Amino acid sequence: MARQKGQVSATDAVETLTTKSFLFLGMEGKDLLNGVDPDVLVMEKLYSNRPVYTAFRPQTWLEHLYVVVEGGPVIMRSTPLDRVIAMTYPGACFGMRNLPVGFGPVVRAFPSLVEAYKTTDVIKVPIAVVQSLYDQHESFRDRYSLLFELREKFQYHLLNCSTYPPQAVAALLRALIYQERSLGSQPSRGSTPSYCFDLPIDLIARACQLNHRTVEQVLKGLTKAGYIKSSKTAEAANDQVQVVDPEGLKEVYGATRDKVSWWPLK
Repeated sequence: MARQKGQVSATDAVETLTTKSFLFLGMEGKDLLNGVDPDVLVMEKLYSNRPVYTAFRPQTWLEHLYVVVEGGPVIMRSTPLDRVIAMTYPGACFGMRNLPVGFGPVVRAFPSLVEAYKTTDVIKVPIAVVQSLYDQHESFRDRYSLLFELREKFQYHLLNCSTYPPQAVAALLRALIYQERSLGSQPSRGSTPSYCFDLPIDLIARACQLNHRTVEQVLKGLTKAGYIKSSKTAEAANDQVQVVDPEGLKEVYGATRDKVSWWPLK
């Protein structure tokens, strides 16, 4: 029988997983291939503005864990405020809170839409494979549990998004920095370690509950103060934000209204 479009051989999929995914990084191929049907690991392209699934539906579970390989980010949006409450970049996974594996059955929330904000390549790993690895490998269990922890800590940072715009944006950047550092995806290597994110103004605005113009002004201020490098302007199409002073950003993250000298509005 011909392989369906989007499917890859088990060997190719395993190689990709063990080299590009935090959850499977460094695991021996034989551990993953043992008992895995070559047709069950599926490479799929997710297109922007198309729902992937609705998370946390009552008594409803996913059939796959999604491993992000390229592109993204993939976001989760809450309703009715349409706030972004999760962002997944390459190297990470999503869907684990909607699988009956590990903490999945007890970590529940209100129905939320999951979608690829930009075109994203993923590998879909069936629940049976995830459960088998979870039962057999301690390192896999530890990493899988960390994914749950990072989701909770990301939302914790968002809870610290005050109405003060500099602190709100800094809180989001700190959440992303913590997430990427924990997964080992960043910082980039060099004389000055930095973190680079594909982070459109729209995503920042939805996560921090600010309007787009305010976000633009905060990014300009952070750039002028030397915390980030950004080419974001009203006309710019480049969505890259590079945090070049992650430690200094902590000062903005914990700032009150009289401590950020570069923000004109008190």
